[in-house]
Amino acid sequence: MSNIFSNLKGDKVIWATAGLLAIFSFLPVYSASSNIAYLYGDGSTFKYLIVHFFHLLLGFCLLFAVHKIPYHYFRGLSILMLPVVVVLLIYTMAQGTVIDGAYASRWIKIPVLGVTFQSSTLASVVLMVYVARYMSKLTDKKISFKETILPLWLPVGAVLILILPANFSTTAIIFAMVLVLMFLGGYPLKYLAAILGAGLVVLSIFVLTAKAFPGLLPNRVDTWASRIQNFANDEDTEADYQIEKAKIAIARGGVAGTGIGKSVQRNFLPQSSSDFIYAIIVEEMGLIGAFGVMLAYLMLLFRIIIVATKANTVFGKLVVMGVGIPIVFQALVNMAVAVELFPVTGQTLPLISSGGSSIWMTCMALGIILSVSAKREEIKETEQRELEGEEENPLDILSEAI
Repeated sequence: MSNIFSNLKGDKVIWATAGLLAIFSFLPVYSASSNIAYLYGDGSTFKYLIVHFFHLLLGFCLLFAVHKIPYHYFRGLSILMLPVVVVLLIYTMAQGTVIDGAYASRWIKIPVLGVTFQSSTLASVVLMVYVARYMSKLTDKKISFKETILPLWLPVGAVLILILPANFSTTAIIFAMVLVLMFLGGYPLKYLAAILGAGLVVLSIFVLTAKAFPGLLPNRVDTWASRIQNFANDEDTEADYQIEKAKIAIARGGVAGTGIGKSVQRNFLPQSSSDFIYAIIVEEMGLIGAFGVMLAYLMLLFRIIIVATKANTVFGKLVVMGVGIPIVFQALVNMAVAVELFPVTGQTLPLISSGGSSIWMTCMALGIILSVSAKREEIKETEQRELEGEEENPLDILSEAI
């Protein structure tokens, strides 16, 4: 056991937090999967627990492998992976698939593994690393907007435009995180404001085009509009079915909850094991479980900031913030949707919700963060050995003289 832990490099609190969230996830996933088992008529939730276990196992294997890679390699890998991501997103739009009878052009099937994969999750991680790499090159340099259009904004725009037709919420989150990262990297505010305005213009053109030619994007723009309108007007319509059931689940939870496995609303929430799993946690574990999960993500954010602060390079600092903040932000968005602070977005709860793509890409991002942290530890150990060597050198010289 000690040999296993000795191979886990980097921030131990991040390792522990990620591990605890993964272990904890089995309780709500197993409980919430009863609804899926009932819908498919097999009545067994155990197989969904096994699937979740293998998703987590593959994710933590990926985390372990990535955290062993020296983080400066990710600079070059982001350049190589960006064209791959663009091609993958184009293929996803063209091919798409149908999941549970609904058109879902955000997933592709992987025939060898027999699973579906959400390509936008990979695109998000790769794009944030790419932006961190580019911004690290501009340190202590005067930034010209014209010079950044082709190498920076063209790739960012291409990725966002390819994700937008199928997944507005993911596009908005990635765009917001890119702006935050560039602000942290020292990009001028006046240029960021111009990009934000341009983004709103592009979004408006896209919505108007979709309205004018509804056959291009079946139901997507109408779905976004209805969600936002219902949220703003607080209307009790069929579109609000999930959020109403989530609010009932939270209200039933109280302080201590109804007990593990005793949720009632899991039988009515279609996405009880993924998008609305936080509502099931609150129903079964009450405010204790709700605040416990929230504190875990806030602890993760705190350690991410610590790792970024102590990183030995500008790229290290930016890449940690770039891939780390979206994890916590996504978690907060998921919780906010459950309590109706945000309209329904379809964002999962990282490391807790079922679903392979989200788990794998979250683990990849954590692996990058731990790689940066491991490098810092390696530098400290080298400095300590050198210091000890300097202290011993006079004695060694004296002993040799004697």
